[in-house]
Amino acid sequence: MTTETDIAALVRRIETLEAEADIRRIQARYMFLCDTPIPEYGVKDDMERIDLIMQLYTEDAVWEGVGEYYDNQFGRAEGAAAIRKHFQGFWGGKQDPALILNCHYLTSEQIHVHENGTTADGQWVHMQPWLFSDGKALLRSSRLNNTFRKEPDGVWRITRTRTENVFVAPLSPTWASDYPSKSVLLKP
Repeated sequence: MTTETDIAALVRRIETLEAEADIRRIQARYMFLCDTPIPEYGVKDDMERIDLIMQLYTEDAVWEGVGEYYDNQFGRAEGAAAIRKHFQGFWGGKQDPALILNCHYLTSEQIHVHENGTTADGQWVHMQPWLFSDGKALLRSSRLNNTFRKEPDGVWRITRTRTENVFVAPLSPTWASDYPSKSVLLKP
């Protein structure tokens, strides 16, 4: 016989699984939107890309690079306006040489929904190859330790992106022989 306690426990378990799935999608979407060329069909420019990324963050969020390598490179941005400015500095069209290829690969996922059911943290390791217009190429790996909150509208959002360098390794300028100038993957 099923009791109210059993049903409540099952509901909590389902809510936890749904929260983990939502957080997984948010983190993957963030990385997807950070790829170059941007694979999101119909995005006209980097400012629209930034708008889409900012939809994933809370107003009081923090974005920070930490550790001996990322402290000085990425710093800390507190609040949505500062995070937007951080991304505008990265994609403001002023990079020389320009970033022409960047793709994020996520692994080693751990998501922990807290007892209250409205906050969570997640850890990932990611790697990303970078290729610049001058031929310079490198491979980066970082650890991510991010936090999330379920907002009053029922949507999970990022409250902190915290990235720590694992390594940066130079790649041969010819490591990638073929790559697209734009993505058409999601074209209808």
